[in-house]
Amino acid sequence: MVVSRRLTPKRGAESQTVLVQLMEITHANVAGIVHGGEVMKLVDTAAGIAAIKHAGGMCVTVSMDEMSFLHPIHVGDLVTVKACVNDVGTTSLEIGVRVEVEDVISRERKHTSSAYLVFVALDALGKPRPVPPLIADGTEERRRQREAKMRRQARLSHREAIDRQRLGVPGGAEPASQGPTSRPTQGEGARAGDEASEPDDDAQRPHLRM
Repeated sequence: MVVSRRLTPKRGAESQTVLVQLMEITHANVAGIVHGGEVMKLVDTAAGIAAIKHAGGMCVTVSMDEMSFLHPIHVGDLVTVKACVNDVGTTSLEIGVRVEVEDVISRERKHTSSAYLVFVALDALGKPRPVPPLIADGTEERRRQREAKMRRQARLSHREAIDRQRLGVPGGAEPASQGPTSRPTQGEGARAGDEASEPDDDAQRPHLRM
């Protein structure tokens, strides 16, 4: 009964997360500019909360893609971090995060950073477990879901290209041993209706902090 409840499809709005924090001297360098690592910590925290809300349990960070820093953040700025689930696989979730900064005196707001993070849901034994399907409502959510699938495929293609290079396969040809069952999937498989199987590298790569 517990499994059935967890696998009930969920809407993205149910797991949306917003963090707001005032930047202080301890967050910045001697020039008064906030460290990129402080921004990444907020991004990872907000994304982790969104992943846990959707998965209904523990999730860990697998990767952070396309982290951008468009404008500097200074001491005294108010930072808002918004996270939402873009798409899910069998045991993994992609979370999109947008960072905005506000000058509390002038009230000027800027989009300062964006990032896409992949999380894997874990069971009580620390093994990957299935996550609920995502219901994408509206044009914007469906666009984010389509783009997330493209990034997932790009990650898989990138990993496969590296594998071919390490095996010394010329011209990008597939190695003879490569195939659907050539690498363990640790429970990652195709969900009915998915455009492609869940990339197994998401579940196998070392878990980073949540």
